[in-house]
Amino acid sequence: MKSSAGNGRRKWASRAAFCQGLPIVTAAALICLLAAQITHAAAVPLPKPRPAAASSGPPGGGEAKPKEPEKEVEREAQPSACRTALTDAVAIAPSIPDIHGPGGCGGEDLVRLEAVVLPDRRRVAVKPAAILRCQMAAAIAGWVRTDIAPLAQGLGSVVSELDNFDSFECRSRNRVAGAILSEHGRANALDVRSFKFANGRTMSLTDRAAPRELREAVLHSACVRFTTVLGPGSDGYHEDHVHLDLMERHNDYRICQWSVWDPLPAVAPILPAPRPEDAPPRAVADTPDAGKADSGEADDGAKPPSENPAKPPKKKRR
Repeated sequence: MKSSAGNGRRKWASRAAFCQGLPIVTAAALICLLAAQITHAAAVPLPKPRPAAASSGPPGGGEAKPKEPEKEVEREAQPSACRTALTDAVAIAPSIPDIHGPGGCGGEDLVRLEAVVLPDRRRVAVKPAAILRCQMAAAIAGWVRTDIAPLAQGLGSVVSELDNFDSFECRSRNRVAGAILSEHGRANALDVRSFKFANGRTMSLTDRAAPRELREAVLHSACVRFTTVLGPGSDGYHEDHVHLDLMERHNDYRICQWSVWDPLPAVAPILPAPRPEDAPPRAVADTPDAGKADSGEADDGAKPPSENPAKPPKKKRR
């Protein structure tokens, strides 16, 4: 019995010692876990230290100057094929900046057409200079060089000036409120009123007194080169000039409306024609029976004149 009691006491003493050692083992485990995490964190590379040149202030002290923004390098746009072909040997037409106005007004690849250069190097001044798209300016130059210049030579002179009635203008069609944008608003149209020749003569495209054959020749040449040609008899807005443009339509539809009117008839004179020399005197001619009295013939069955004879009708003057 004594031995059993002694054994029991030894067992409880061992359990007490084990229980007292648990906190120590737990603390050791936590220390090992923390050491493992520290070791893992040390394996992750840290960012490099900030260089001295990137400090907030200059090395010598003072306020730091704000960094200037980098200037964007502007790339020069490549010229269009039209711009490359429209050289000084064809026309004096310097390029101008693009225009972007309200409602689609304006355009790109614009030029200021100042003169057309003929094959013999003579210049046809465009007055005033026209703001046009390059393709429209090239079409005008080709028209003057190929079609108008030979017509002037046929008249014994040289074309020297183009009367520009209107070119670029940001407006509606025919300046009607609410209408769609005109081709003038797209810098794609030119209104021509006349051409002047070196001998001082002026050829008005809408003058009915100008030779009909000449006006018809201008009409046919314009309708071949331009998609829209409007002149007298078209819509009432082009009676004193001719409208030309290169508007693109479905199926390459074209409009050529220009009536070449015949010359006006001669105005009848206001005064009457002079009296013929062999005409009888006015006093005799105004008497109704003057012819019978002169011939001596009498009318036996004539009634006696009434007391109030009717007045002879007055002659109408022309």
